Order: sequence, then structure tokens, then C-alpha cells
Amino acid sequence: DVYIANIVKCRPPANRTPLEDEIKSCAPFLMEQIKVIKPKIIVTLGSPATCTLLNEKIKISSVRGTFYDWNDGIKLMPTFHPAYLLRNPNDKGLVWEDIKKVIAFISDQK
Repeated sequence: DVYIANIVKCRPPANRTPLEDEIKSCAPFLMEQIKVIKPKIIVTLGSPATCTLLNEKIKISSVRGTFYDWNDGIKLMPTFHPAYLLRNPNDKGLVWEDIKKVIAFISDQK
């Protein structure tokens, strides 16, 4: 029911944010995974994942919590990355609100 994937297929040194060339070299693998799995919904965690799939530079705080139609009708829900929540625990409630929207969407599909 749930599949977890990463934008980059190896951990960057010191767990830093992936560089643009790392994302570009790994993105085709992610796109193939999505093609094979055919998800109804994708939840992107953080800016790198969201920017990669939306193909634009955005601030996660300005797009989180909003559904986007992506690639042949797949719903995409951006939200904060868990590492961000470790640094900003007061925003956990925002992610919970996002996830409740995802749950409602999935429930409506059944």
C-alpha cells in the first residue's frame, strides 16, 4: 500500500541536502520507480523532492498542504521533511493536517 523512495539513491556526505547534479543523476531512477508502481498519490517530503517532481524552484512552506495534479492524474502532496520537523517540532501539527488530507483522499478513492 505504501512505497518509500528517495530522490537520491545514496546518502550525501554528512546527510546534507542533495546537490543539483546528484538529483539530476538519480531522478531517472525515481521516475522509473513511479512509472512501475503507478501510485494514486505521492507525498513529497521537503524541498528537494517537491522541486524535482514539480520541476520548479519553490519554498516548501508556500506549497505544503496543497494537492497538485501531477503526471497523468497522480495527486502530489508536498509537506515538510522529517529532518525539518526535528529542528522545528512546532510544525508537526502542520504535517499531520497534510497527512489527514492524504488519508481523506485515499478513503474517497475506495
